[in-house]
Amino acid sequence: MPFHPRPRRLAQLALTVALVAFLAACGQDHPDTIFHHRTDVNRDVDYLFKILIYAGTAVFIFVEAILVWTLFKFRARPGQPEPEHVHGNTTLEIAWTVIPLLILIVIGIPTVKTIFKQQAAARSDALQVEVIGHQWWWEFRYPQFTMRSASGKLDTVVTANELYLPLGKTVNFTLKSRDVIHSFWVPALAGKRDLIANHTNYLWYTPDSTTSDAFNGACVEYCGTSHANMRFKAFTVSQADFDSWVAHQEAPAEGAVAVGTPISPDSAAKAAAPRSPLGSQIDPNKNLAAGSTQAGPTVPSSGKAGVGVPPSPGAVNTQVTQAGFVAFPREKMPAYTVPSTPLPAALKFDDNVLASGNAANGAKLVATGMCIACHTVRGVPTMQATVGPNLTHVGSRTTIAAGLYPNDPRHLARWVKNANEMKAGVGMNTFGIGEYDPITKSTVKIGFTDAQIADIVAYLSSLK
Repeated sequence: MPFHPRPRRLAQLALTVALVAFLAACGQDHPDTIFHHRTDVNRDVDYLFKILIYAGTAVFIFVEAILVWTLFKFRARPGQPEPEHVHGNTTLEIAWTVIPLLILIVIGIPTVKTIFKQQAAARSDALQVEVIGHQWWWEFRYPQFTMRSASGKLDTVVTANELYLPLGKTVNFTLKSRDVIHSFWVPALAGKRDLIANHTNYLWYTPDSTTSDAFNGACVEYCGTSHANMRFKAFTVSQADFDSWVAHQEAPAEGAVAVGTPISPDSAAKAAAPRSPLGSQIDPNKNLAAGSTQAGPTVPSSGKAGVGVPPSPGAVNTQVTQAGFVAFPREKMPAYTVPSTPLPAALKFDDNVLASGNAANGAKLVATGMCIACHTVRGVPTMQATVGPNLTHVGSRTTIAAGLYPNDPRHLARWVKNANEMKAGVGMNTFGIGEYDPITKSTVKIGFTDAQIADIVAYLSSLK
């Protein structure tokens, strides 16, 4: 026997479902929502949104009320004569033309004003930040802050996947892409904008109604295999802390190889070599040969963990130890900004060797191996490439792999061993012996053991 539910029962069911959905939506915390008044842009957008939603709701209620009233008043009744046929109603037609026009004016004026405001140039004293999208990571450059390297080159403060913004200061973002279309967005701060190859876009806002905090950022335009893994962290800090962070970024990293360290001519010549299998570069096991004049690290005076070996002969200690704010405290990061991506089950690593990692040996492996083809470490003559993220202060960053994993020895070791297993489509070579490298489509025969990777992790972690 077919079941024919009564209209009242259907209405009760629909009301119950709607109430449950409403309570569920109101009972959760949504830290990545745009409905925060933390910046001038978010306030403008929120104001415009409320006008649209209130006007739309009013129109919906009015139209539905008229519809329901019409259904009941003019419903068919037994013995009712046929309704009168009319050609039109001039008054009604004028009314339903004028009312939408008035509604569009109410919506259109603030919309146009907001568009013109957001498209205007940023104020002249704004902090300039250049955002460069890569497949699949973010590069942030601060062109107003520069320092001169030992070679005389003027370097800009540059970091990767972590954006620092001073509170109360307007920030003007110059948006560029190195490859495909990306889209830059920190939902909790302000609106998104696309990054397009061979074209520069701009976005500005002022984080003036928040406190020192950490926020999630992401690419929100599909850009390839690891689009969903192209994340970053944005930190709002006081002006004093921002100035301290910039000063620290301008200084050599604490664990960096000294500028005056002798470098093998072969290593320097291969610094700009295109990406190729590790075996076509330097055998990492030969870098530790007796009497080698390869680069070694400058030992921090603070004696941080993992750096306990004297510097190589000829090293010049150029380390700058900075007091004060150097990075956002990890213990103060909100839980929703701490990545929890599970490690690949197939990627094995002996975590016991991490405690004995030797940063001096790690520095030699980094400064004379394949790392020199892609990365920069300020103070290391062979590390001047710009294909991959700048590693000068990588040890002070909160995450690796563009926000996908926390920056700790356990995750960093596996990233060095087989980054392609950790993140789909990444362009970094696989360095662990016995691991399959999808770039070269072969098993790595000349690479790093877990013990050598532990040395590299100790060195990278010392780059504060």
